[in-house]
Amino acid sequence: MKSLKLKQVTISSVVVYIIGITAFVGSYFVTIMDNADQQANFVLMMTIIPAALIGAHIYYRRGYKTNGFLLGAAMFFGAMILDALITVPVFIIPTGGDYMSFFGDLGFWLIAVEYISVVAAYWQIERMMERLKTD
Repeated sequence: MKSLKLKQVTISSVVVYIIGITAFVGSYFVTIMDNADQQANFVLMMTIIPAALIGAHIYYRRGYKTNGFLLGAAMFFGAMILDALITVPVFIIPTGGDYMSFFGDLGFWLIAVEYISVVAAYWQIERMMERLKTD
């Protein structure tokens, strides 16, 4: 296993965060479900798949061999920091929420598992494709 490239992890995390927060906040402007918070989490859950794939692609396109689970966890940790610094104070607290309600929400952690799993799956597919090319 190769080590993480912190600069690339940061860039990938920021790209995924921007895509995710845009979808999350944007979902509040289109009412489809009665529960706006549940709708926002659902939209984020759907958006995180292509966003995490884009972030993983940005990282791995440089030829790094970092374990996908490790990369996914690092990218998610970066997103958590951005959530703590930006999302909660700017979008959650003004609407009556707080850090505990945001980070304590089961939906948040399910999305975390999805995020890490998508990056790990991308890594596995990339490894498989490399092996097919060399055979």
